[in-house]
Parts: sequence; C-alpha cells; structure tokens
Amino acid sequence: MTRIHTIGLDVSKNVFQVHGADKSGARVLKRKLQRKEVAGYFKRLKPCVVGVEATGGVHYWGRLLTAMGHTVKIMPAAYVKPYVKTNKNDVIDAEAICEAVRRPTMRFVPVKSETQQAVLTMHRARSTLTAQRVQVSNAMRGFLSEFGIIVPRHRQGTDEVLRLADGEPSRVIPPMAQDVLRLLAEQYRLMMKQIKTIDSLIGKWSRANPECKRLETIPGVGPIAATALVASIGDASQFRSGRQLAAWMGLVPRQYSSGGKTILGHIPKRGNSYLRRLFFMSSMSLIISKSKHRLTRWAHKLLRRKPYRVAVIALANKLVRIAWAILVRGGEFRAKARGPLPART
Repeated sequence: MTRIHTIGLDVSKNVFQVHGADKSGARVLKRKLQRKEVAGYFKRLKPCVVGVEATGGVHYWGRLLTAMGHTVKIMPAAYVKPYVKTNKNDVIDAEAICEAVRRPTMRFVPVKSETQQAVLTMHRARSTLTAQRVQVSNAMRGFLSEFGIIVPRHRQGTDEVLRLADGEPSRVIPPMAQDVLRLLAEQYRLMMKQIKTIDSLIGKWSRANPECKRLETIPGVGPIAATALVASIGDASQFRSGRQLAAWMGLVPRQYSSGGKTILGHIPKRGNSYLRRLFFMSSMSLIISKSKHRLTRWAHKLLRRKPYRVAVIALANKLVRIAWAILVRGGEFRAKARGPLPART
C-alpha cells in the first residue's frame, strides 16, 4: 500500500471526511468517518501530516492526533477557500485542505493547550455576561421610557434604574411593570456578581503566570488584557516581530497598493477582534489619563495632527509591540513615569 504522506481532515460535529495523498500529491485515500471512529482510525495510521481548518473543537483534535504521533497543522478557513474546486461539500473541502497544507508559504495556527483554552473560556464567558448585562440595562431603561421616565445611560443611569426597580409601586409605574423591573434588576445584579467572580479567577491565574506579571508592568495593561494575550498566542516567538503580532490582531490599516503606489485604508475588521478591543481600551485609558508618562505624552503629541481614533489605534499598536518584546526578550517595562499611572484593562 502506498504510504500516506498528507491528510486533509474536514472536521464537523458528527461526520468527518478524510482525504489522503502520497508524497507526490496523488490521492490515495478518500473516506468518511463517524465521530466515534476518528480516534481509532488515526491511531492505526502511521504518523503523517494532518491538515485541518481552524473551526470549533479543532484544537481538541489537534492535541489528540499530536499525542498519536501525527503532525497537525491548523489553517485559517480563508486560506483554504482558494483551493476549493467547483461546488462545496465535505469531500471537496477535505481535498482542498490536503492541497492547502502542502503549500510552502501557507500560514498555520498553533494548537492551543487545555490551559490556554480554559483561560479563553473565562474570557468568552465574561464577554457574554458583559453583553447580556448591557442588554438588561437597556431593556429596563426602555421599559421606563414607556411610562415617561427617561434615565441617562452609563453607570449613573443604571444605578437610578435599580433604585426605581426596588422602590414601591407608584402612579407612574404600574404594579405589573414594577414586578418585571424587579426581576430584571435581580438578573442584572446576578450577572454583576458572576462577572466579578470571573475577574477574580482571571486575576488569580494572572498572578500565577510569570508572563502575565511582566505584561502588567506595561502602562494601561492589566490582568484581563495580559491573560487574553498570553492565552491567545501561546509562544510569542512564532511572530517574527511586534509589527507582525499587531497585524495579526488587526491593528494596522488595510493596504491596497499597486504599481509602487502605497494606499492605506481604514483599520479592517479582520484579526482577533477581542484582543484588539482590549488593547484599544488600554490605549484609551492612557490617553484620557492625567499621567505624564512618556507613552501618554507621545499620544498627546500625535493628537495635535491626527484624529482621536487614529491616535488611539497608533498607541494600541505601540503597546502590542512592547508586549511582544517583553514576551520574546524577557524583562519588564521600566520606563520612568511622572504622575499617576492610568487604570489598567
């Protein structure tokens, strides 16, 4: 039997498609597997290169197949799409994956460890609860507006909403609406408590991780941003420079250049949107602070000739580059600061 050199594995919830090729690229295997059959099938195969698309649950399979001796290479789905021929189905997808993983210039996603995924689970849960908290707050304000009570947004407005929800029924708010407001207020307080619990878990892991402790020496970077960055990228040396890390996060403008003419556009939505948002907030905290830190002074000088959001993105880019240098080269951020440092994210 011809030795299988490369396998393209199309991952799904229940049905997996396998496409195998020899060293020359010729197809030698095409098979459909049920989920319960995957582990046993790959255990019987000799070690080979297994290419998969970056999708839900793929890091679990990456760890499992790596433990069996296979070399697992995860690719972004956008990089596999150009190799899909004609119509799209599981068989063609597996063939495209097998073709893409053999390209010498292909970029791969490192397999995340269980610890990395556990930390990112805390971040995703926190993000979900934060969004739901805002939804509940907006719902309470909307209900009150139906009875002629206009409450401002942000924290002060939410405190007023909670006070009205806990109050006694009045001529303005009917008893049935008051009962609904109390239920929503209880839900809001419960989510606040859950977010604080997750924050404490994130802070505990950050204090136990040397890399996170060094990242927190960067002005504006706190446990949330530090743990999210460490858990997302794993080994920072996979990026050749801080600029490449910033580009991976989506903190560089879209480029459309031709004929030697460079055209830079807006910041794209591609990249890691969660990390980009965290470092955007860290940058904002530096700019609006009263600190005389050199990074803050640099951003304020930039504001004299650039729009506000451009300056915020530029400073976030700088923070990410500093973070890469600390993770790769070691050490801490030791710049001198005059005045109090800003709040950290």
